[in-house]
Amino acid sequence: MKYIEVDEELYRYIAGKTERIGESASDILRRLLGLSVAEITEAAPVDISEPSMETPPVETAAIKAAEAPSSAAQVAAAVIEAKAEQSADIDFANLLSETSLDAQKGAVGRFLYALECLHAAAPGRFEQVLQIQGRDRLYFATSKDALLKASKSANPKEIGCSGFWVTTNNNTAKKRTILEEALLQLGCDPVRAKSLGELALA
Repeated sequence: MKYIEVDEELYRYIAGKTERIGESASDILRRLLGLSVAEITEAAPVDISEPSMETPPVETAAIKAAEAPSSAAQVAAAVIEAKAEQSADIDFANLLSETSLDAQKGAVGRFLYALECLHAAAPGRFEQVLQIQGRDRLYFATSKDALLKASKSANPKEIGCSGFWVTTNNNTAKKRTILEEALLQLGCDPVRAKSLGELALA
């Protein structure tokens, strides 16, 4: 087993693609890239030892990527490309209107409004929020019944007319966390996701 370091944004992106409990980062990347186990194991080992003091870390990383087998290079390139494609068509800087937020009724109204704006910005990819789950909780679903089946006290509300439903019986801090996770799922960078979460649900 080889180990590599990735930044927080990449880690959260990979983790956000988890489809089952216990799925490893390697399994997720293999699935996303359509690589079989055989293709991975047949590739030559990749040396990712610590860079020497004489070589700047960024330069070393570039050299290692160039020297790595094609499957390893493809993994890194595909993750970066997918991340860029995700966020390219969403204007996160202007996603929420403070005036419209102020017009909403309470934390639930602001929460639903923010999610509705996110759905409007990326309707074709919004289903990615379905991957956001608690240990024993569903936060998003495509029906009211699915959320009620998971928790009788979920108080599900539809996100606009999107066909997606969200649990609303969490406290304000948890709603903010769920919103931030939804933003991250759709390619928002962590700093802006936190800022938008605070704007919507201070």
